Amino acid sequence: MNQTQDIENNQQTSIKRDHQFSNMIHSRWIWLVIIICLAAAAYKIFLMQTAAQVGARNKAQNEAQRPLPVTAVAAKKASIDVYLNGLGTVIPVQTVTVRSQVSGQLLRVHFKEGQIVKQGNLLAEIDPRPFQVQLMQAEGQLARDEALLKNAEGDLARYKQLLAQDSIAEQQVTTQDSLVKQYRGAVKTDQGQIANANLQITYSRITSPVSGRVGLRQVDPGNMVQTNDTNGLAVITQLQPITVVFSVPQDNLPTVLKRLHTGEPLPVYAYSQDGKVLLASGKLLAVDNQIDTTTGTIKIKAILENKDNGLFANQFVNVRMKVGIVNDATVMPTSAIQRGSIGTFVYVVTQEKSISVRPVQLGPTEGDNVAVTSGLSPGEFVVMVGGDKLREGSKVEVVANDAAGAPSQKRKIPRDDNRKGGR
Repeated sequence: MNQTQDIENNQQTSIKRDHQFSNMIHSRWIWLVIIICLAAAAYKIFLMQTAAQVGARNKAQNEAQRPLPVTAVAAKKASIDVYLNGLGTVIPVQTVTVRSQVSGQLLRVHFKEGQIVKQGNLLAEIDPRPFQVQLMQAEGQLARDEALLKNAEGDLARYKQLLAQDSIAEQQVTTQDSLVKQYRGAVKTDQGQIANANLQITYSRITSPVSGRVGLRQVDPGNMVQTNDTNGLAVITQLQPITVVFSVPQDNLPTVLKRLHTGEPLPVYAYSQDGKVLLASGKLLAVDNQIDTTTGTIKIKAILENKDNGLFANQFVNVRMKVGIVNDATVMPTSAIQRGSIGTFVYVVTQEKSISVRPVQLGPTEGDNVAVTSGLSPGEFVVMVGGDKLREGSKVEVVANDAAGAPSQKRKIPRDDNRKGGR
């Protein structure tokens, strides 16, 4: 009985072991399959990344070999003006504070704020009645003194006749002559009072002393005005002509003085703060007598016509003064200038449609053009637009600019065997 149970227990144990071994073998196969699948996926991803890198590298190589489109223009030989630039302040030739020359009540104002007035235009009126009363009093006093003078002169004539007849004493004639002179002095005084009263009446009508623009009104009608009022009635600034004061470096002083002493006018132009709008033009008027040691500059005054009244007092403007001209200069657009570690340079398009980096020395600038003193010859094409990705030897496809600055059709770059080389 016991042997039978032992046999059954051994059989069950053996079956359990076989079952565990079978499960272990099955689990290993599952993990093996999973590992193989993961390895296959990783290998596929690796192949895809490699293909993408190769494609990107090929694309970059193709793009590097593809000509870059650029806009170029040929340098030319031309005359260019030499200008001195500076920041200027507009200063009126005359600035007048209009004040009343008599005291009284302001009756009427005949100008509008900001109005352009001419010299002699009526601006305001002061109550003239007190001065008219003074005039009447002076005229009455004059009439009285004139009558007394006439009577005294008649008596003096009669006294002189009687003295010739030895009928009166000489002292009486002398006294009468003195009285006549007193009356004549009184008449003169009365005439002066009349003239003063008339002058006060004239001053009660305030007129513009200069031509220019009237500022804001300082006093309203109905107020009492005094001759010692600080602010006055208004301020008038002369606008035509007008002056501009600006500073230039002291190194340019000999050139300016040489032209000034010859009597040749130096044209001066005033531009807006962005330098794009011409506001007025004129000529050099005067040069200051000393250099500012703190800045190393000297002040210069120019007088401008200001026909359109585009300039205002104390306005800041960009000033350009023409001091000379350079003939037969190599000229190119300022947009072609590049700056880097080698200094100022340009991208020159060679005959082989490749880029040559060319260091250049720049001269005076006029508008959108600049003179090149060395490094570039007339007829060579320089890149204006599209130079961001250019390098030495880059292949380009050129679109030349016409005179108006608009792109024209592609044309062949002319060969210039005498152009200056060097990098």
